[in-house]
Amino acid sequence: MALQKQASHLSNMETWRQWKEEKSPEARKQLLENYLPLVDYVSNRLANGMPHNVTKDDLASHGILGLMDAIDKFDYLRGLQFETYASWRIRGAIIDGLRQGDWVPRSVREKAKKIEDAYQKLEQQYLRSVTDEEISRYLQVSEHEFQTMLQDITLTTLCSIDEPIKEEDSETRLSLLIDEKSKNPEYKVNEIFLKESLAKAIDRLTEKERTVVSLFYYEDLSLSEIAEVMSLSPSRISQLHSKAILRLRGSLGRFKMQLLNE
Repeated sequence: MALQKQASHLSNMETWRQWKEEKSPEARKQLLENYLPLVDYVSNRLANGMPHNVTKDDLASHGILGLMDAIDKFDYLRGLQFETYASWRIRGAIIDGLRQGDWVPRSVREKAKKIEDAYQKLEQQYLRSVTDEEISRYLQVSEHEFQTMLQDITLTTLCSIDEPIKEEDSETRLSLLIDEKSKNPEYKVNEIFLKESLAKAIDRLTEKERTVVSLFYYEDLSLSEIAEVMSLSPSRISQLHSKAILRLRGSLGRFKMQLLNE
């Protein structure tokens, strides 16, 4: 088994070499076929949190473009794992494709921004995790309307790797995926600050929100699988995920402003 796995790895490296150095169309086609299951994997994970009018075929068509882009831009000589890099590219291409196709109306984006700002302002004021009732009161809507808003903005809480970390920034998530072997003091300082800020923000999530974030981003479960684990409906899990992401965005924005003011 070990020898078979090693042989497969060596064969794959040779395919990468043929594509990158010889620009062999056959090698590129082979790489696309080899890694096509990544598109299905990422598409299936994202599909569970999408509106009903978004089909898996929609996601897969955008995802294939992301895979092609990843194959064209990947440097196989750096020793990094292509699957991880490609998954980010596929995910980003799917989300970017949906947004360019007007899947997310401006009104929905405005709702997401209002909720994010509400979390940022109220949690800065109270220095704790605020409740749905407090957010609803601040937004001047009923709790039922707030839950509906969360369901509507599901897509906006999915992040593209090429999207700026904050709207006013030029730095993207992709710019943070650098070679870990290189030593950059400024990057290390920013990384430490980001980790500390994120840890503080996660501490302020509710127990259910922390569980959803942990299962989705660390245990690699889909939203439907999390729903089974937590004995909740998929729509409820989607709401918890949206709240967690908006709360984290608000917290990180607040921490960033504190850093800039120091």
